[in-house]
Amino acid sequence: MRTAQVNVTAATLWTGPESPRKLDQFALESPVRIEAWLSAMSADERRELLDGNKVQSQVLYGDTLIIEEVVEDWAQVVVLSQGSNKHPAGYPGWIPMAQLTEVDADDAEPADEQALVVSDFTQLLNKKGEALVKLPFTTILPVTGNQDGLVEVHTPYGKAFVKRKDVRLHRDEPEKRTPADILKDGERFLDLLYLWGGMTPYGYDCSGFSYSMMRANGYLIPRDVSDQANAGEEIAKNDVKPGDLIFFAYEEGKGRLHHVAIYHGDGRMIHSPTPGKKIMIQEIAGTFYEKEWCETRRYWQE
Repeated sequence: MRTAQVNVTAATLWTGPESPRKLDQFALESPVRIEAWLSAMSADERRELLDGNKVQSQVLYGDTLIIEEVVEDWAQVVVLSQGSNKHPAGYPGWIPMAQLTEVDADDAEPADEQALVVSDFTQLLNKKGEALVKLPFTTILPVTGNQDGLVEVHTPYGKAFVKRKDVRLHRDEPEKRTPADILKDGERFLDLLYLWGGMTPYGYDCSGFSYSMMRANGYLIPRDVSDQANAGEEIAKNDVKPGDLIFFAYEEGKGRLHHVAIYHGDGRMIHSPTPGKKIMIQEIAGTFYEKEWCETRRYWQE
């Protein structure tokens, strides 16, 4: 079995090697140019990522993958940190080999201490203080030391550093934080434009948003809406509390699941709605969401 880690800010997990369009070239490079990629896309071209089933997810720098097959310049992979019913080991898809660094399986084992990026973005630095890679919110890297306001971390490039103020350190299991912390993190991204498959502050889809806010606060949950709705603690709608995930299905809640939001309290939710819209807090009553609300799950712990 071949093991690899992502060596760019965020690698897009494509449905297949044939999925990218000419305009997606920026997203295939190493280093990746996500800002250029997004700014070059029209609203319709963004929507095509969903409607054309081109993208599955994104994978952050340093995240570990299993390579199942290599076809020319592409790797068929399984993302271990993103649980899915599509594969027993994690989330499947395709990533350009240029965005992966193969590692020994032992090097990919979780470290005793880890650093979680809690700023929107921070730079991975070499020993001279020069920027190597831009790291997004919720990137997790193993810690190998501390010095002078910096945290030494192990990366696909070897030893590097991040600023201490931009990370939260934890040993063994990450700290399980409160619903208020989950909502506070979510509110940081209000007015961020939806991105299908998005898992970074460049853009989130609905389940990428819920996944990332939970990951930031110590809860590793499945990646997709249907899997998120089948895990966690089942909660009656009348018992919903802030920080719970609430799910919506077509046919007034009886059909296929299509959306997830985080309950914000007082009848409101925070969510990344759909292509063309931005992360928002909105009232549930009086909207189609009121009739389509079908499941409530709790992942946070008292």
